[in-house]
Amino acid sequence: MRNFILRRLLQTIPMLFLASLLIFMLFAKTPGDFIDGNITLTAQRAAELKALYGLDQPLLSRYLHWLGNLLRGDLGFSLQYQIPVSQLLDQYIWNSFLLATIAMVLYWGIALAVGIVSAMKPYSLFDHVVSVVIFAAMSFPTFFLCLLLIKWFAVDLHWLPVGGMTNTGSDVTGWAWVMQVAAHLVLPVVALVMLQAGSLTRYFRASMLDVVRMDFIRTARAKGLRERTVILKHALRNALLPIITLLGFELPGLFSGALITEKVFNWPGAGHIHIDSLAARDYPVLMGFTLFLAVLTILGNLIADVLYAWADPRIRVRS
Repeated sequence: MRNFILRRLLQTIPMLFLASLLIFMLFAKTPGDFIDGNITLTAQRAAELKALYGLDQPLLSRYLHWLGNLLRGDLGFSLQYQIPVSQLLDQYIWNSFLLATIAMVLYWGIALAVGIVSAMKPYSLFDHVVSVVIFAAMSFPTFFLCLLLIKWFAVDLHWLPVGGMTNTGSDVTGWAWVMQVAAHLVLPVVALVMLQAGSLTRYFRASMLDVVRMDFIRTARAKGLRERTVILKHALRNALLPIITLLGFELPGLFSGALITEKVFNWPGAGHIHIDSLAARDYPVLMGFTLFLAVLTILGNLIADVLYAWADPRIRVRS
């Protein structure tokens, strides 16, 4: 297992290098930038700023300079916020991690539980009700769903705050601060869970239905094992194999999928500043955030490979 993980880690190095090259070229070849979009600058001042930030250099020189800084942990300088990109992301990325982690734990837990029960009782009333609820939740556009939750629970019922991370002007600390953040988390977490849990539940259900029809499950039942033992000990581990593959896309997908959610709820996360930077064409911030998503994708695939090898020892033997 150790050699397997080491090989996978070594394989990520060229992938990260290729990802950095593609990300840089994508934004470098995009017409216009923050300086070009500032209509208050004269042509002479714009040329001076381009020279100051190295935007007048050849493309290869710019990439090598950016890559060299990247290897030292320097993601560049934000032209819009006038602070280093790493410092800017550090201010917001942990808020996104908090939101994403809570939402992922909840919708994976819900999808696992509901998928197992639906597979144990296929085509029952519970299964049909779950299917209707899932497709109803998945049919809502993200923007509309977020506004609908705000309208119901914040504006009409006054149960929860409209947005933000804490109350306006609040300077509370300790447990009171935790309770404020928890209250502000409810609506964006509910929105993300409703949008993400549906498709994952269908995957779990379909995978479980395939496994429970296999011969080894019938053999386990013929031995007189309890149905709970058959499902949780024998069927679940095999049903998880195709689901583990999805984990490689869950981490970056949740962060990128939360862009609109963070913007609507005014959650101070990386997705929020990503949209603002996109409007301002602040490419250093966009490159830093996109590289962060690429690292999450590679990390997610690495975790999926390790979990897959743990769940199916044949993978370690073939690799």
